[in-house]
Amino acid sequence: MRLILTAAVASLAIATSACNNKANDTDANMSDDMMANDMMMNNDMGMANDSGMSNGMAPMAAADFTATVAGSDMYEIEAGKLAQSMGSTDAIKKFGAMLVTDHSKSTAMLKTAAAAASPAITLPTAMPAEHQAHIDALKAAKGAEFDRLFVEQQKAGHQKVLDALKGYAAGGDTPSLKTFATKSTEVVEHHIEHVNNMKM
Repeated sequence: MRLILTAAVASLAIATSACNNKANDTDANMSDDMMANDMMMNNDMGMANDSGMSNGMAPMAAADFTATVAGSDMYEIEAGKLAQSMGSTDAIKKFGAMLVTDHSKSTAMLKTAAAAASPAITLPTAMPAEHQAHIDALKAAKGAEFDRLFVEQQKAGHQKVLDALKGYAAGGDTPSLKTFATKSTEVVEHHIEHVNNMKM
């Protein structure tokens, strides 16, 4: 009887040890799999960063890029004119004049660059609905409220077009437009610096 009991206890101990070893092996395999997945994700992220993408996104197509910048220029010129007539401070009025001058030049440069593309790209002539809504909001504002809204729009709008310019300059596929994007980046950065330093 004792021999039978002793054998049963030994068998139970062996079975328990085997289960523990299997669990440990499973945990080890899971840990190895997780490490492998992490390495694959890191490699994928590194490849994306090395591929010339800007802000994690592929550069715009040439037609989309020109439409984005042309729409921005149309808005900035119109907003600049409103700032000159409706702004309540000299700083707003002067900045408005700067916008009209610089973005008129930008439009002329963009037309030249788009015409040099193969095939040539025709710029849109109608202001995008999003920008038109911003212009309508400015027209409805008065005094200090106009100034506040104008500056708010300028910060957001210039940052958006700056991202587009940098992205295309880095990875665009049309040489004339890449050159335009590189040259225009400095002007837009100057506008951002200027508007950020305006005291309201």
